[in-house]
Amino acid sequence: MKWFNNPTTAEELKKQYRKLAMQHHPDLGGNEDDMKEINAEYEKLFAVLKDTHRSAKGETYTATTKTTETPQEFINIINRIINLAGITIEICGSWLWITGDTRQYKEIFKELKFHWSKNKSAWYWHNDGYQKKNSKNYTMNQIRDLWGSQRIAQDRENALATA
Repeated sequence: MKWFNNPTTAEELKKQYRKLAMQHHPDLGGNEDDMKEINAEYEKLFAVLKDTHRSAKGETYTATTKTTETPQEFINIINRIINLAGITIEICGSWLWITGDTRQYKEIFKELKFHWSKNKSAWYWHNDGYQKKNSKNYTMNQIRDLWGSQRIAQDRENALATA
């Protein structure tokens, strides 16, 4: 693979895609042909890794329920929100969390099927196939501890911040 660094789980693939999009997206000064190559590689890798995940203990496993998410779904979401000023995009496991000055983008997030978490004051997205299996509510810090976290600060001069 030319662009991706041997991801072993769907979450690692998404994190690497997000970093590559921040570096190579045409709207951020990147090259359109490079972005097309990145998208094509992402789609191929997603087909292989879509049901492979890492547990909170660091163990890799294959999901018992097959995901309904498509690679294009994630690509479209990142392409739509990557240029929104004043927000932070964070990947925790296979979820996207959006914080910051989000009020002005409410309709965009709704259109992209994000949901608002009042307790966390954040928008979140996960593919349609997800069903909560227990009634436990986690704080954002607990979620970050369990599933890891990578953030994008939407500041052009400080484009990539890893948490």
